[in-house]
Amino acid sequence: MASGKEQEEEGVYGGLHVDKHVEYVKSLDKRHNEIEYWMTEHLRVSGIYWGLVALHLVGRQDTLNREQVIAYVKSCQNSDGGFGGHVGHDSHLLYTMSAVQILVMYDALDQIDGAKVVSFVSGLQDDAGEVSGDQWGEKDTRFAFISVAILSFFGATDRLNTDGIVDYVCRSMNYDGGFGSQPGGESHAAQVYTCVAALAILGRLDGVDRERLSSWLAERQVACGGLNGRPQKLEDVCYSWWVLSSLQVLGRVHWIDRARLCDFILSAQDTDAGGIADRPGDIADVYHTCFGLCGLSLAGFDKFPLEEIDPVYCMPAKIIERAGLRSWVDKIPKSWNDK
Repeated sequence: MASGKEQEEEGVYGGLHVDKHVEYVKSLDKRHNEIEYWMTEHLRVSGIYWGLVALHLVGRQDTLNREQVIAYVKSCQNSDGGFGGHVGHDSHLLYTMSAVQILVMYDALDQIDGAKVVSFVSGLQDDAGEVSGDQWGEKDTRFAFISVAILSFFGATDRLNTDGIVDYVCRSMNYDGGFGSQPGGESHAAQVYTCVAALAILGRLDGVDRERLSSWLAERQVACGGLNGRPQKLEDVCYSWWVLSSLQVLGRVHWIDRARLCDFILSAQDTDAGGIADRPGDIADVYHTCFGLCGLSLAGFDKFPLEEIDPVYCMPAKIIERAGLRSWVDKIPKSWNDK
């Protein structure tokens, strides 16, 4: 039996069921008799990314078979250079991002044809600077960020019209300081993250209304301690990431009650089978498990040594450092330093 002041039982630290969450992630590819496994086939690559980030955060990144994961991810790359969510699925920026993130975490980016990825991503930007998610043309601030993030891993952001992306992102900013999915779209915490992260990588955070946006994000905390994504909506564990990541970049994480947020995240755990749900009483999934642990990391949960998460790339900070991409920190406006 392990001992320790903060450890209530084996594998539990300050209420965080570490061992059960690891077992939960390990079990996800063994549930072939469950309909949910087949209904989420299109998310398989992203599911691996979410699971791998969760494992990294609790120091169990070697849980999955590295070679098998890399081989599977490589099999999802299409002839156009992009990746689908599963073998044989159409290429999309969302899954291309997840695939690249997985390969970077395994230090295996050199195992794919990077030039084809760069060509696929840069080819989705139109003459106005706006970026589509795939060949069908849906445009969204998510895709603007993803294109910048992916190409930054290849040192190829110069293949994009970055001024056009900055203009598109800034035109998507609203009177409340938040950002929408496109110009005129309602402010939403997840879109705020994508816009702030894109501007951070490009060194253009001067385009953010720091005070107004920080206030809007802090107002996302509700009575139970959790965070919502926009006014009048329910709290959800995933916003522990979407809100705190932006507040971290803005230097304003202390504007929310982090202890109460940690308690909310812990209350959404499945203490029997592992995993974290969107809110207490619901069914756990790997998406909320990942972002719940990210939220705990950003909130400074101190009962277990969680890895530091990079608030721009949603990957362990030490891996982003290894990739030479923590330079976004040096691009934060100097006027923010004394406030």
